[in-house]
Amino acid sequence: MKLGRFFSLVTVIALMGLAGIGRAQVGKSLGLLDVNSAPVKQLASLPHMSLDVVRSIAAARPFDSAVALNKHLLAQKLTQEQADAFYAKAFVHINLNTASAEEIMLIPGAGKKMAHEFEEYRPWKSWEQFDKEIGKYVGKEETARLAQYCFIPINVNKATEPDLSTIPGLKAETVGQLTKGRPWKSIDDLKKELAKTSDEKEAARVARFLVAE
Repeated sequence: MKLGRFFSLVTVIALMGLAGIGRAQVGKSLGLLDVNSAPVKQLASLPHMSLDVVRSIAAARPFDSAVALNKHLLAQKLTQEQADAFYAKAFVHINLNTASAEEIMLIPGAGKKMAHEFEEYRPWKSWEQFDKEIGKYVGKEETARLAQYCFIPINVNKATEPDLSTIPGLKAETVGQLTKGRPWKSIDDLKKELAKTSDEKEAARVARFLVAE
């Protein structure tokens, strides 16, 4: 193979890899745990987590929003400051295209400015778009930190297996189930099918990351 052709092939492969990363629906974790799927033992090691609080989280999950998690923690007698310290380590990912300002502002360090910017650029279609637009305001490092708290809903009928695998805690068997069941006519149909092999809670947890179009 000629050298020029070889490098062209390498470039194409690299670009394909980057494209796959761009389609990944959950922001790359920099150590942040997903509250809905993290092992109880890991949650118990985080700030202000007593055994009783962790047990209550496990019993109540999956939380359908960060706001629901926040209400739960406050009901467990944590202060908002203690809850915020917990969110630096674990969170319920927010949907970039539907999250309320209240939900966005629960992300540590986000504030009203980011709540406005997150809403301003909707609909979010890729992480390249997020990096470009949010990076204008806070720079590359902070943009990456914010991204790990978020997800961009993905079309379950078109997503690749690597894309689907970005859903926190998703088992390989479930990835296969999602791809083999295509085309899904609706998310409700998908939840009913997933519930047959797991349970309704797990089906709801997975389904919130997806759309069927």
